[in-house]
Amino acid sequence: MILNRRKRESSVPRRPLSHLSQYGVTHLYRKNPLMVAWWSAAFPGFGHFLLNQYARACLLTLWELFINSFAHINEAMLYSFCGDFKMAKAIINPQWVFAYMLIYLFSIWDSYRSTVEANKLCELAEMENARIDGFIIRPLGIQYLEKKSPLSAAFSSFFFPGLGQLYNHRFGLAFYAMFSYCIYIGLSHAHEAVIMMMHGRIRESTAILHPHWLLFMPSILGGSIYHAYISAVEHNRLFRIEQRQFLAERYGFTDSSTIFH
Repeated sequence: MILNRRKRESSVPRRPLSHLSQYGVTHLYRKNPLMVAWWSAAFPGFGHFLLNQYARACLLTLWELFINSFAHINEAMLYSFCGDFKMAKAIINPQWVFAYMLIYLFSIWDSYRSTVEANKLCELAEMENARIDGFIIRPLGIQYLEKKSPLSAAFSSFFFPGLGQLYNHRFGLAFYAMFSYCIYIGLSHAHEAVIMMMHGRIRESTAILHPHWLLFMPSILGGSIYHAYISAVEHNRLFRIEQRQFLAERYGFTDSSTIFH
């Protein structure tokens, strides 16, 4: 009985490279720590999305949304860009700024530190070479590995953030991004301003814009495009690894040094 239990435990990989569920494909892959930290600086939480730490990332993005609104960070940035430093100083709320800066800097540091550790875990998982599942069927849906077009993923998110994640089968993250972007569009009046501008009503289109909500949108758009593109690239790599593992098992090729190259 003890021997059978040990056999079952030994068959379970200690560090799997990927996990398939009805919610999407979650997997380890090497990332540039500086790039991840940069995205955390652009919008707290985005670096953690790249690390597949979705719960932490969602909470950090919501923190950025609410505390930035209370502290009036975006409005102060806008006045600073325009050279009106007195108005920037007057509008900012010091009661919230200190808490905002602490969490902001922690988000950058934590994403950098976590990336370094995730890269180490990725290397160990590749050395372990646990079998990757390529196809699962669950009551809520079917999930599988397939070759994707990174450009199609990027263009989908360019037209509307979240569509690239939907293309990559990250359903929860996709609808979170789509819902969030709808809120920013509505509160910033961006689409109304675009329609007015197309009709030549430039002054009215500028006056109707809400700068606080508008300044969130470039980071969200850029982050969604980058995440969709890099996820598609890494999904393709995971697809190739699974195919090589299958062929190695099927035809008796046992040299695992080329599996991940």
